[in-house]
Amino acid sequence: QVQLVESGGGLVQAGGSLRLSCAASGRTFSNYPMGWFRQGPGKEREFVAAISRSGDSTDYADSMKGRFTISRDNAKNTVYLQMNSLKPEDTAVYYCVRSARSYAYSGRPDEYDLWGQGTQVTVSS
Repeated sequence: QVQLVESGGGLVQAGGSLRLSCAASGRTFSNYPMGWFRQGPGKEREFVAAISRSGDSTDYADSMKGRFTISRDNAKNTVYLQMNSLKPEDTAVYYCVRSARSYAYSGRPDEYDLWGQGTQVTVSS
């Protein structure tokens, strides 16, 4: 059974950077678009970024554009989220997700059928 395991979260000061990684088990990683969501304390789950199967197409939530970069390495079954210029409002649990559709991705959480356990990112002011 395919599993997603995130790593790389932690505590960082405002303005700092973190790189999250998500390792996927199984042989079908490259068949699906991947993404990241986050959920801050007392907030709804929020779309962060998504990437196509080949990695040649990406999408970001408006508040992350220019600061976050999603990428993937299909040879390593891994997707990454580089986060720069972090702000206290970026504090959240970040989840790696797999699209339920092999040919498309979106910003809707119900269109992702596989979720990791999450990794905590805390940005101090």
